[in-house]
Amino acid sequence: MKFLSLVLSNLKRKKLRTTLTILSIFIAFLLFGFLCAIKAAFLGGVEVAGADRLVVRHKVSLIQPLPESYEARIGNVEGVDAVTAQCWFGGIYKEPKNQLITIVVQPEKFLEIFPEVKLPAEHKREWLATRNGAVVGKDLLKRFGWKLGDTIPLTSPIWGEPANESAWQFKIVGVYDSDKKNYDKSQFFFRYDFFDEGKQKVKSQVGWFTVRVKDADRSAEIAKAIDAEFANSPAETKAEAEGAFAAGFANQIGDIATIVLGVTSAVFFTILLVAGNTMSQSVRERFEELGVLKAMGFTNGLMLTLVLIESCLIAIIGGAAGMFFAWFIATHANPAAQILPSLAMPNRDLVLGGVLIVALGILAGLIPAIQAMRLQIAVALRRGA
Repeated sequence: MKFLSLVLSNLKRKKLRTTLTILSIFIAFLLFGFLCAIKAAFLGGVEVAGADRLVVRHKVSLIQPLPESYEARIGNVEGVDAVTAQCWFGGIYKEPKNQLITIVVQPEKFLEIFPEVKLPAEHKREWLATRNGAVVGKDLLKRFGWKLGDTIPLTSPIWGEPANESAWQFKIVGVYDSDKKNYDKSQFFFRYDFFDEGKQKVKSQVGWFTVRVKDADRSAEIAKAIDAEFANSPAETKAEAEGAFAAGFANQIGDIATIVLGVTSAVFFTILLVAGNTMSQSVRERFEELGVLKAMGFTNGLMLTLVLIESCLIAIIGGAAGMFFAWFIATHANPAAQILPSLAMPNRDLVLGGVLIVALGILAGLIPAIQAMRLQIAVALRRGA
């Protein structure tokens, strides 16, 4: 662009002011990007939830167990295609701060109902052949520097340890990945039969059941049928869509989406005022020069365009840098790996960030650009005299 050097010269006129404005925009979009990554981490379970899967838990609370015998009865409900039992273990590795997402599963049924969990065939065979075998996510493996064949000791404040043992001993026999971006790859899965045999209390009880239905459009109807099957029993159930179940966890913390929207809106409005004030002041200081440019033949439309380009360039430099650093932190330098192991920047939020950067540049520069466009040559030269 032949006028780019003119725009860059204007930006370098007040280097400190331009730098501080860019830094303000950088911080704003760094915050925006990181909040989007946190939102995606909390709501990741909702996004990866299968439309054809239900979760069946105790009607009172998830911490209340259900009899293992419910599995067969759920499987007999019309419309149910497959069912598997699961349980939260709450495993701790070496230190209390290392609490892992540890889930007890039935290997074959679990892998059938959760096809997004990609486990190599040889790892699956080893898991089925090893009673104390465990399958871990690739992120968890990397976090602790584990490798296949390692024996991992875990303790559980919920279930205690096996008789005459100081910890549960698990052998890593498999590492899973996933083709879904937001699927948590830091989980630790091990076998239910080994768990039920080793625990010293609440035998033959599970945490919840995951059910795959034949027709996703009938999920609500099948959920009601499952609950009706156990109505008035000592352990009544609540069946709900897997997405609703995951959303319930996220909502215990708060409405994450609304929080992110509120904070982002406040920050965006503040930065808009800062950038707008900067551009207005910059244009006012250059009235004489703008008058000279108009006298040389610069049209009103060109003056409008030059000021908008200057404003957008400031926004793009600061905003793009902020979004990049937010993406880098979320993807490669997760500061909260224990709390939010699946921290990542969704593509849609990267696109949204780009749109907001351009919008900020246009809005911040619009009024100063209109002032420059409407500026009369005589008035501009008189002010500069």
